[in-house]
Amino acid sequence: MKVSGKVHKYGDNVDTDVIIPARYLNSADPKELAQHCMEDIDKDFVNNVKEGDIMVAVKNFGCGSSREHAPISIKASGISCVIASTFARIFYRNAINTGLPILECEEAAKNIENGDVVEVDFDTGIITNKTKGQTYQAQPFPDFMKEIINAGGLLKSLKK
Repeated sequence: MKVSGKVHKYGDNVDTDVIIPARYLNSADPKELAQHCMEDIDKDFVNNVKEGDIMVAVKNFGCGSSREHAPISIKASGISCVIASTFARIFYRNAINTGLPILECEEAAKNIENGDVVEVDFDTGIITNKTKGQTYQAQPFPDFMKEIINAGGLLKSLKK
């Protein structure tokens, strides 16, 4: 499976309060959460993101609380994949459990820039920056994680 899209780039330590501010946590509706995704760090994100776009950050993406609202809002906004040098462990687990593909690749996270067009091959872990003509190697997902992501999350995977 491959995805391709324009990059929305962020820096280090993007926490879950920035991804989805706490004032919106009274909703569990993914579409409503998506309307407020990243608004405290990038007020134009919701107006600029397109279905299939890719989010890139540097280290410790998703730090902070254990709320699942953060990966849900990112996925519902249209983001097809998040690439970072490192993820907070609980965010990593929540992302996979909600069906949001995420890849750790330090070289890609440092070199890909906002607005670049990137393609990700989840079967091989190859990340291609089409704008710059560069490729990077991330660890591909093991089969059980592919099944969870392809099903749309852990609960949907278990129902199958």
